[in-house]
Amino acid sequence: MPENILEIKNLNKVYPDGTKALKNINFKAKKGEFIVVIGPSGAGKSTLLRSINRLSEPTDGEIIFLGENILKANKGKLRKIRRHIGMIFQGFNLVKRLPTVRNVLHGRLGYMSSIKGAFGMFDKNDVQKALEVLERVGLEEQAFKRADELSGGQQQRVAIARAINQSPSLILADEPIASLDPNSSQIVMDYLRKVCDEDGLTTIVNLHQVDIAKEYADRIIGVKDGEIFYDGSPRGLTDEVIQKLYRKKEALHA
Repeated sequence: MPENILEIKNLNKVYPDGTKALKNINFKAKKGEFIVVIGPSGAGKSTLLRSINRLSEPTDGEIIFLGENILKANKGKLRKIRRHIGMIFQGFNLVKRLPTVRNVLHGRLGYMSSIKGAFGMFDKNDVQKALEVLERVGLEEQAFKRADELSGGQQQRVAIARAINQSPSLILADEPIASLDPNSSQIVMDYLRKVCDEDGLTTIVNLHQVDIAKEYADRIIGVKDGEIFYDGSPRGLTDEVIQKLYRKKEALHA
């Protein structure tokens, strides 16, 4: 496996109304790197993350993942590529009426035939692995509870377990703690960082909270107006840089 498992080249996203959500984005991500993307609301953070696995279709550019250009992949190829990209959403995206372990098992759907997947035909090894992943995020005792019986922080840990259960090379987490209280946020970030470190996963997380970004990230990418404004270590993200990153355009010309 190459050192850089992901490379973004000249990535642009223009919406039909002419809004330029991403402007010439370029960066590489190394194996095992934990990257946090920060920036003002509407800066393009979520669009960037969702473009990587084509939940949002970029206008042009290249996204090279494990040597493949994702933007050139047909539907069948894209499905195979997505097996290796775990996605964690702000809203958890769990099937609330199903048991926790069944939600974690859904991480294996990309490896199953459509018929087996539709009928939930998981074998004993799949179930055992799902239970082991739940144990890794501290939820083994919640395995057979309905997902909607869990707290928000617990549901997000189920979502992490589901992503890990894919056996991915890359984790994308789009505002995973935005709806959580501070204590739950720390627990979720602790487990996310822990399991990604244990498995050597490259991880890209969007966060609003700069202090949490600085605490957990190996590297921080600051996005402003669809462009990369900062790319470096948490230590280099000074108060001055943060103020410029979050300063509105009109304030610059005041």
